[in-house]
Amino acid sequence: MPITRSRLRPRQGATRAPSLRYRRKCVGWVLAPTFRSRAQGRVRWCFQPDGGCEQPPYRYALLLAVLLTACPAMAGDVAHLQGEMAGEVTQSSAILQSRLTATELADDGDVPGVEGWGAFEISRRVDFADGLMTEWQQATADGDYLIKTKVADLEPGTTYYYRLVYGPTQQETARGPVRSFRTLPAADVTAPVRFVVVTGMNFNKFYSQSGPMDDTPPTEQDYELGYPALLSIAARAPDFFVGTGDNVYYDHPREPAANTTPTMRKKWHEQFVQPRYVDLFANVPTYWEKDDHDCRYDDCDNTGDRLPSPQLGIATFREQVPVVDPLDDDAVTYRTHRIGRLAQIWLLEGRDYRSPNDSPDGPDKTLWGAEQLAWLKRTLSESDAVFKFIISPTPLVGPDDRRKTDNHTDIGGFQHEGQAFYDWLSENGFLDRGLYFICGDRHWQYHSIHASGFEEFSTGALVDANSRLGVKPGDEDGTDPDALIRQPYTSDPPSGGFLLVDVAEGSDGPRAAFEFFDENGKLLHRVVREAPMDTTR
Repeated sequence: MPITRSRLRPRQGATRAPSLRYRRKCVGWVLAPTFRSRAQGRVRWCFQPDGGCEQPPYRYALLLAVLLTACPAMAGDVAHLQGEMAGEVTQSSAILQSRLTATELADDGDVPGVEGWGAFEISRRVDFADGLMTEWQQATADGDYLIKTKVADLEPGTTYYYRLVYGPTQQETARGPVRSFRTLPAADVTAPVRFVVVTGMNFNKFYSQSGPMDDTPPTEQDYELGYPALLSIAARAPDFFVGTGDNVYYDHPREPAANTTPTMRKKWHEQFVQPRYVDLFANVPTYWEKDDHDCRYDDCDNTGDRLPSPQLGIATFREQVPVVDPLDDDAVTYRTHRIGRLAQIWLLEGRDYRSPNDSPDGPDKTLWGAEQLAWLKRTLSESDAVFKFIISPTPLVGPDDRRKTDNHTDIGGFQHEGQAFYDWLSENGFLDRGLYFICGDRHWQYHSIHASGFEEFSTGALVDANSRLGVKPGDEDGTDPDALIRQPYTSDPPSGGFLLVDVAEGSDGPRAAFEFFDENGKLLHRVVREAPMDTTR
């Protein structure tokens, strides 16, 4: 179990900074955070007496040394407080990422980077007896001290173990904790899959604003370790995690907004240093999309002089998460992954290619761009997966707020492109081919059914303080005033949480379950869909 690091960012109005001691006890001693400045959120790890001792007894020195080697190591003044993550896992490859950091937070709560060297060991054995090591990389300020590499030539459906090897030089190094991921099963293998989809990870609201319902507010431990939903997700042991966008919020707080490279990077640092993120991503691989708040600002497009620029928003996203091969500058951020015989996912790009939001809606206005749309139609047509999940940063069914012009549901937005896509799907028989939409962006959970029959599941905001009541079909202030959409479920009262999709071969054939959870892991709603008749071979 990795060492946890105190969050040390209480919400406004908190009377004291948390000071819990954690996890690794050792004969009357505990490894605990010692505060240099609670107000500034600085922390050091050291051994403290768990009783009346003044100093650690000498006879326990060897045991203490063994304990330290079992915890995440530090090489000199080089650490990796943000842990590791595997991203964009396929049947034969994955992107591994870590970041070399100082051993404590900066005065402003950021996680300072540190120059050094790093590589990854990877093996199919947990003891790394047959392991290989990637090429050394130098962590520098230009690359935000990130160590990132794509590993290839992996076997499908196989668990791999990896760990960071790092230090100030290639000769003075330490090895990090063992992490793991499992490659996707081959297309002809019938294997179950369960994955989590989230949005709305609003750090500022979690630490400074109460949720809409305070029946179960975050505890002191939550503020130290991170979002409660991450613990609930980990308890369900998903095969992978999908962040649909709004993974960070550059425009929250509004003043000062993050609109420069250092301030935008800090948003990712303070998010991923949360111990619950570190613990979750240690063994759960990730897939990432971006939306407006983690590109530029609310409902942004690619026009205007307001900072950050579109170019900086795009570059920062590609830098901070393992989404594209770091050696391939031309790699696109829309892609599809086959997950055995039963499932295939499509991950879309909703910001890079869009027309201006305020341009007149019609055949020349696009959110996806011509190339992405052509790719989407082609890959959907080629797929024989039993269930097909289009995961979009923004909704395609809704309904949404009438005031917006940001997505395919919005009046004056991109409805023409959305309706044309529905028409194409219907003409090509996708109502009977196991196709479902999953979306982020909206701050409430819902299950909606378009007039054409296609169904959409909205994940809702991960953080309770970032949730709200949704817009319902028939609302005058919504995008469906005529109630053409059916909505079997919407979260009421509002709640943070996540969507779990569970696909498996049942006694009567394949089925897909869509399960909505609140942030504390309570099941709120469940929908089960059976496989189409022509795909149950």
